[in-house]
Amino acid sequence: MVKVHYFFDPMCGWCYGASSLVGVLADMAEFEIIYHPGGMIPKRAIDPSFRQHILQADTQIANMTKAHFGDAYKARVAGADDFIVDSYSTTRAFLVGQEMGIEAHVMLAAIQKAHYQDSKHLDELKVLADLAVSMGLDKATWNEKMAQSEANMLSQVQESHDVMGQLQVGGYPTFILEKEDSLTRLPHSNYYGKTEAWKNYLAELV
Repeated sequence: MVKVHYFFDPMCGWCYGASSLVGVLADMAEFEIIYHPGGMIPKRAIDPSFRQHILQADTQIANMTKAHFGDAYKARVAGADDFIVDSYSTTRAFLVGQEMGIEAHVMLAAIQKAHYQDSKHLDELKVLADLAVSMGLDKATWNEKMAQSEANMLSQVQESHDVMGQLQVGGYPTFILEKEDSLTRLPHSNYYGKTEAWKNYLAELV
């Protein structure tokens, strides 16, 4: 089985745009995805000036990748109320979801949809618990594991940063193929919105 190292953040718009590419990879039995969460944004309210940048970037992402950004999300980014983004709580949820039996790409896609389409307040642990329950997970077990998840999350984020430094990874998303001790950066941006072409490209790499 060929490994693909995926450097990402749940709150990264371009990673949301790449979610269909991740789905294709996950469905191909020849590949194993190694997820490297980056911890891009510790919990904070986004400045109004930067929100305009986000909206402009999201429009570009939607045009290139065909990812859908929900009206509720766009209204929240453009609105007057606080817009709080938290990579840490969502990364904890991503890891706990896997621990409780949800496939990594499924958990990540659910978090991304909750943010970018449904405009859920994912900085709130209660909202993440509701998401977990909607995926069939036990709420009490979820809350217990989430309460114990911070140290593991911080460790994984630090490990990701260390590997990013070694491999000179400068941003998210980045896909790096590991095959027979050789590392190859995949040109994923060439395949935004072209999942069938991406699948064919990947098949040639095995």
